[in-house]
Amino acid sequence: MTTNKNYPKSFSHIGITVPDIKEAVKFYSEVMGWYIIMEPSIVKKEKETAIGKMCMDVFGNDWTSFEIAHLATSDGIGIELFSFPNGIKEAPEFNPFHTGLFHFCVQDPNIEELIDKIVAYGGKQRMPIREYYPKDKPFKMCYVEDPFGIVFEIYTHSYELTYSSGAYSK
Repeated sequence: MTTNKNYPKSFSHIGITVPDIKEAVKFYSEVMGWYIIMEPSIVKKEKETAIGKMCMDVFGNDWTSFEIAHLATSDGIGIELFSFPNGIKEAPEFNPFHTGLFHFCVQDPNIEELIDKIVAYGGKQRMPIREYYPKDKPFKMCYVEDPFGIVFEIYTHSYELTYSSGAYSK
């Protein structure tokens, strides 16, 4: 018997650049319920610490400092928020046809309530709530954006359940 050496890797975190770190932490903790595991702090460009060296490797030399905060979802996925003082403060144009990260997705069985809260905090509902299997299964989805213009999706059910074998059939 041979062993499959290619196992599924787990998802660790996603990094999101925002224009205002304090407002983003407020939105994501109060609306999404994500746990704050590290309050906003400042990272400066320097070679004396491990984080300073790592950030120089990642960002190069065209920066002096930035703010960072860490949050976590209920299933332990990290949300790493960045805010750069000299960065463009508007979200990029939404264009899913270009190569790159298109969106991320969160799951909440009460999609209507979450959308209402997103809108109340300055976000947007980008489309009507849609059902994958109207009258057969209660799976719903909707694209929204946060107050900073970052687009994401909401599912009412797990990814596996939504797309499992036979999910599109009765």
